[in-house]
Amino acid sequence: MFKTLKFMTVAAMLAGASLPVSAETLGIEGGGSASLTGIVPQTWAQFTADAGYDLQVSLGQVLTRSVMKVGAGQLDLAVVPPPAYGAMKRGVGPYEKTAEQAQAFAGNMRMLFTFPGGSFHPIVWADSGIESWDDIKGKRVYVGPPAGAAANQARGMVREATGGFEDGGDYEGIRLPWEASSQAFQDGQFDMFIMSAAVGQQSVQELSLQREIRVLGVPDEVVASDGWADYLADQAVRTDVVPAGTYQGQVNGDADQNIMVTVMMMGANKDLSDEAAYALTKSFFDNLDAMKSSNALLARLNTDEPFAGANMPLHPGAARYYEEQGITIPDALKSE
Repeated sequence: MFKTLKFMTVAAMLAGASLPVSAETLGIEGGGSASLTGIVPQTWAQFTADAGYDLQVSLGQVLTRSVMKVGAGQLDLAVVPPPAYGAMKRGVGPYEKTAEQAQAFAGNMRMLFTFPGGSFHPIVWADSGIESWDDIKGKRVYVGPPAGAAANQARGMVREATGGFEDGGDYEGIRLPWEASSQAFQDGQFDMFIMSAAVGQQSVQELSLQREIRVLGVPDEVVASDGWADYLADQAVRTDVVPAGTYQGQVNGDADQNIMVTVMMMGANKDLSDEAAYALTKSFFDNLDAMKSSNALLARLNTDEPFAGANMPLHPGAARYYEEQGITIPDALKSE
């Protein structure tokens, strides 16, 4: 197990007395600083000290690697995409070459809570001639980076929204690193940009102010279908909405647009103490309103579906918190 550092801080009291305060330092890794995979752990870390834990946050990490570090006991906590954990359990995808080790490490993982990751905005330029999903036939569509689960999640959204379009036959899927994708869209390298961003994120607003955009929402009848429900379950994602009026330069911004949002799990090593897992989980939910107030991009964090999309067993300490709140834990997520 990753050996956590212990340190003592002394609070200087104006009255003259000094009281020692101990806190346990835990390491945590997240994604990019501009995405919710980075914003959530960084913001949460501002509140955990009151619960007795100092989170040392490292951002900009490759999350498929971070989960392996947690499973190996080299790291305490990490943001974990459910598809990455699923691949780790099966020893496939990015873990194919180290399948046996990955599967062993997966058995060491436990979840504290979930939160939304990136909301997939299907964006086209307003003057592109693309006004419906049928219009992407034969077009170039950015589906995500070369590695990771995002491309399959994006392709699934396209498949459901179009009634069956497939990458490589009905359209050309383009894969580039996230950090290069926005400029590539502006340079005309693809026709539809399935952009992962929090709803209301400044990067989307900047695109819409540079040149008018259209957000192709998934039709209501598709969202209500069994096929969409199966897609959500299969890809560990949820339905999200871009509310009317969100982006200034969105030509169809007078109506809500249905999109998809990924689910992220806060994963911990199973050897994290029950006390720590309970206190950390409680600190997240107790400070949810304060976290939302500190960053507008966190305003959509909610507790309505705490386990939707999750596929990692709950840490017993976290389970204690949910039980105290009267929240039913699905049997599939109960630790053995």
